[in-house]
Amino acid sequence: MTDRKLLFHLSDIHFGLEDKRALDWVVGEIATWRPDAVAITGDLTMRARQREFDAATRWIKALDVPVTVEVGNHDLPYFNPVERFFDPYKRLRAVERVVEAELDLPGLAVVPLKTVRRWQPRLNWSKGWVTDAALERCLSAIDALPAGTRALVTCHHPLREVGTAGTALTRHGQKALEELARRPVLAVLSGHVHDAFDIMEETVHGPVRMIGAGTLSQRVRSTPPSFNELTWDGERLEVCVRNLEAVATDAMQIDDVPEDAMPPRAPGEPVAPVNQVPPVDPPVH
Repeated sequence: MTDRKLLFHLSDIHFGLEDKRALDWVVGEIATWRPDAVAITGDLTMRARQREFDAATRWIKALDVPVTVEVGNHDLPYFNPVERFFDPYKRLRAVERVVEAELDLPGLAVVPLKTVRRWQPRLNWSKGWVTDAALERCLSAIDALPAGTRALVTCHHPLREVGTAGTALTRHGQKALEELARRPVLAVLSGHVHDAFDIMEETVHGPVRMIGAGTLSQRVRSTPPSFNELTWDGERLEVCVRNLEAVATDAMQIDDVPEDAMPPRAPGEPVAPVNQVPPVDPPVH
């Protein structure tokens, strides 16, 4: 029987606008429970400033557990277009060993799938895009796993498409989901939208579970800062949304994937049942 695995799924810390109380709490939880791995699904920083990456680096190195970090759209150079196009990961070099790193645990692997691009042929570059090369790297890594090993795929943007054109969220996300459905994937872990979710997405090749983590920053949408506690016993993957306000998991999870990471502003937009929509837009500096 497979030993129980405990993973912490964090996202959207946004150093530069981080919630220090929430981060101190998470550090304490990691020290207490010693998870087998910590997966951070992007947006370590707010504006990809060097001081923000320096703070993120210090925080990650102090965790003393296996860590993998996905790159988020906020982690690419924001004010330096030359660096963005020619050396977009330059400021991540202090933690490059954990960036898009595969973690191999007995019977379980955490496999990265890159969803950010340094440029896109559309105006909004904050949205996701799965290139053929990124998808092939992910699928090849899964196909190379030992027989019987299950995979958790980590990416920044949710892969679920929304909107009538089917491309409003992550370009080629549906293609990625269909390919992942062919493989022993337990779930796709992501962030970006700042609220947690746990939904099943149907594809022509079967369902794919999609699990999103909330934020640990001041840029909350409709729920308190939180992270996901994932437990795998060899048969079932359970999700508990942990937060400082002791809100129940179901109340922390939105039931649909919004098109962006802005707070809900109108009736009908996805809002968690706790319904704590910020009275003003979250900070953007």
